[in-house]
Parts: sequence; structure tokens; C-alpha cells
Amino acid sequence: MNKRTKWMTAWGAALLLAPPASAETLGDAIASAYESNPELAAARARQDSLAETPEQARALARPTMSVGGDAGYDSQGYGRSASLTASADLPIWTGGRVSSAVRAANGDVAAGEEGLRDAEAAILQRVVGAYAALLYNQQAVEVARVGIERLDNQVAEARSRYDLGQGTRTDVAQLEAQRSTVIANLADAEGALATAAASYRAVVGREAGALTSEVAPPIALPVSGEEARRAAEAANPQLLQQRHVVEASAARVDRARAERAPSLDLGGAYGRGGRLTNGNVQNFEAAGSVGMTLRVPLLTGGLVSSRVRQAEADNRAERFQADAAEREAVRASDSAWATLKAAQGRLQANVEGLAAADIALKGVRTEYGLGLRSTIDILVADQSFRAAQLAVALARSDLLVAQAALLRAVGRLDGGAYG
Repeated sequence: MNKRTKWMTAWGAALLLAPPASAETLGDAIASAYESNPELAAARARQDSLAETPEQARALARPTMSVGGDAGYDSQGYGRSASLTASADLPIWTGGRVSSAVRAANGDVAAGEEGLRDAEAAILQRVVGAYAALLYNQQAVEVARVGIERLDNQVAEARSRYDLGQGTRTDVAQLEAQRSTVIANLADAEGALATAAASYRAVVGREAGALTSEVAPPIALPVSGEEARRAAEAANPQLLQQRHVVEASAARVDRARAERAPSLDLGGAYGRGGRLTNGNVQNFEAAGSVGMTLRVPLLTGGLVSSRVRQAEADNRAERFQADAAEREAVRASDSAWATLKAAQGRLQANVEGLAAADIALKGVRTEYGLGLRSTIDILVADQSFRAAQLAVALARSDLLVAQAALLRAVGRLDGGAYG
């Protein structure tokens, strides 16, 4: 916004309800949701689970050890017997199976991190939307209440003029009819406010107080459409997620191909057994073994080849999806930028309209007192002023929503976006 627009916006805010000094800011709402939103907590927990998969893949290349035993009874006279065996195995060569599995798991984790980032952005965008809706409805209620107070004074003045013979009963009735309309508007606004407050409570996690309409533009907001497009291509979380999915699918192609390679393991075991016969324990000799096991796939019935072709097809599909995700990221940034510029222009125009409506209402009231204006003029000016107030409130709400949409599109909507 230029200096004139900022001044006009501030002036327009002054004509609406001035928030108390302790009003809740958008940054407060985002911080609360970031810490307590259950959907966001669930997404983080799922990412923690996914982060364990690389370690599980690495475990396939590490030594393992186990202890086993058995016991039994032989009715042919051998009595009770038992044995205890310890065994260990160490993979020496896996033919690339483990390394490709680790790369695939790392790709999944990286994709999950970007998915989590987008989930956070989606929830924070809902927070901004809930804040904007609640802010508008709070201001709509206040506009209606102030309008009723103003009309009460106008009705009292019209009745006084009627008693003095300077007005007619029609003048009083017209003002009373306008007052009834505004009372109905107040009832609708209060109902919408209750609905907006419920939505706010659901996403933020607490009751809302009076909200402040003074929300500074986010520092990370792009300053041009071209910058927004470049940022989206570099940091859009859905695009980055899909690129990591492509990396993971490429690793799975290598994993499928590795099934054709030989593998080599080092294994060993040590055990001892014994038998209980006629009350005497007879121990068997301890036995141990160590050796190398080589496995060379010779014929798999076409299973490995089929899995390779399947993995390659999946990889091609993911690459196409990455191209589609890049197009969507650019489209989202372009659309969000256009929406933002429209919202900024609409806010500026509505603020200027509110300034004009304020001057017109004051002038009509003064001229009415001098007998130069009719009651209809008062009603029209008053209605225009209230409509202008609501238009500014709605435009400010739309601007907040447009800013959040652009930040999400370029990958910059996070817990610190609004300070």
C-alpha cells in the first residue's frame, strides 16, 4: 500500500469501533492455534512416526542376535529334555537393498516434512479466515448498535419538531421504520457473530475477546507477482513434497532392481542341551557353528522383473505429478496475487467512500437542522454511511484472507508470519 492508502485505511478504522488496548491480535490467535490445535498435533505425531522409517531401513544392515530354547517330554523312556541356543547374523553384502531402502525412507520423511508444513499452513490459513470473519462480524454488530443510537437521537429530534409544528408524523414514522430495520440487522449480525465465534474457538482453541483490526502486512509478503511466482516455485510445500516423493520412488526402483543381486551373510550359533532320565541329568556336548551364507537369485518366475517395471511406472507417474504440482503452485500464486491486489484496491476505494459518506451525513444533518433537507435525505445519508462502514470492514477482512492465501501459496505461512 502507498502512504495515502495506509492513511485512508487508518482513517477508515477510526470511523469503526476502536479496539480496546488489550485487544487480541492475529499473532496471538496464530500462536495459540500453533501450540494447541489438535489437528496440527496429530499431523506432527504422524510425522514423528514416519521419521522412524530410515532407522528401520538401516537396521537391515546391522547385526542381529537371538536366544532360543526348547523343552519337551518323551514317553518312550527318554524323559524330559531341553536345549538353549544363541545365534547371531551379520549382513556382509546386501546388493544395494539396504542403501536403496534407506534412500526411499529418507525421501518419504522429507516429503512428510513438507506435507506437515503445508498442513500447518492450511490450519493457520483457517485461523486467519476465522479471525477475519469474527472481526467483520464484531464490527457489523457495533455498526448496527451505533446506528440504532444515532437513529434514537434522530427519532427524538423528529418528535420534538413534530410537537413544535415544524415536522410531520410522516417524518417520525420514516425514522422509526429505519430504526426497526437496523434492529433487525443487529439481530442478524449477532447471530452471525455467534457462528463466527464458534468457528474461531474450534480452530484457535479458546474464546475470542475483542479483536484488533490493525493488522500489519506480513513482512514475508511478496511485493510483486513475479516474486510470488518465483517464491512458489522454490518453496511451495506441496510442490516440494511431490519432488521428494519422486526421489523416494526413484530409490524404490533401485530397491526393486537390487533383488536381482546376490547377498552375503555371516552367521553363527552356539548351544547346549540336556536330558533328565530317572532323576539324573545328562548333558549333551556343547555345539557351535559359524559360516557364510551366499544367496544368488537365479530364477524368480518373473516376479523381480515385474516389480522393477511396476516401480519404474510409479516413478514416471510421480514425475508427471511433480510437473502438475509445479503448474498448480504457479497458478495458486498468480491467483492469490490477483486476489490480493483486488482486495487492496477495494479497501482503498471503500475507505474513500466511507470518508465521503461521513462528510455527507454530517452535512445533511446540519442542513436538516436548518430546514434545508428532508427526512428522506437523512435516512439515505445514514443508510449510506452504515453501508460504507460495513464495506470497509468486509474489505479489511477480505484483505487478511487474501494475504494468508498468498503466503501459503509461496510457502511462507508459518507461526511467525504475523509476528
